[in-house]
Amino acid sequence: MKAKGVLQSTFAAVVVLMLTLELMCVRPIDANQESGTVIPAESRPCVDCHAFEFMQRALQDLKKTAFNLDSRTESLVLRAEKRALCDCMPANALS
Repeated sequence: MKAKGVLQSTFAAVVVLMLTLELMCVRPIDANQESGTVIPAESRPCVDCHAFEFMQRALQDLKKTAFNLDSRTESLVLRAEKRALCDCMPANALS
């Protein structure tokens, strides 16, 4: 049993030693480092411009949806009126 305790403490010491070595070998990352290419601020659109473009596209989508709903509603109303008209007329009156 004593060998098991010595083995566990040795294992713990090795793990601590490895973690210490890893921390010593790892280079800290500079917060100012940027990956990729840097686009100058003058050529980048501002956040407000992106939001405006997004809202324009959303408004266009809403207009298309409203038009589609309006035309669909109109066709459904015409179909209902036609059905009501056909239901009112007797079958022998059509021939």
